[in-house]
Amino acid sequence: MIYTIKTVVGRENIVMDNIAARASTESIHIQSMMHPEEIKGYVFIEGDIQQIEAATQSIPHIRGLIKSPVEFKQIQRFLQPKEVIVELSVGDIVEVIGGPFKAEKGKITRYDKTKRECTIELVEVAVPIPITVSVELVKVLEKAK
Repeated sequence: MIYTIKTVVGRENIVMDNIAARASTESIHIQSMMHPEEIKGYVFIEGDIQQIEAATQSIPHIRGLIKSPVEFKQIQRFLQPKEVIVELSVGDIVEVIGGPFKAEKGKITRYDKTKRECTIELVEVAVPIPITVSVELVKVLEKAK
């Protein structure tokens, strides 16, 4: 069965690491864990409810365990890979659409297709600051000539 753990927003990966460490050291059987980026503050965990309760006992950043199971079809869409094709090139003007630099505009100075990230220089600041962000967090405003 799949259950939901409520966590502190932004600490989902730390919670998953702590649960995995406890499960391996104390021989607790947890089949899988997942944290979809779209759902902040929740981790889905597959296993027996008693085993999950033992694994999550007194782990920091956990706010609670929802004891009613989640059906697989409810979370199946989060397991599908996203086919977002973003064509970026050096010199493009982009807007950051997520993260701490949200709504900032910048010019791409480097684009790494394999890592799916780009380095941009913010243009609306006094001193140009190069930052590296995921290509999913940028929106092209103007293509380079």
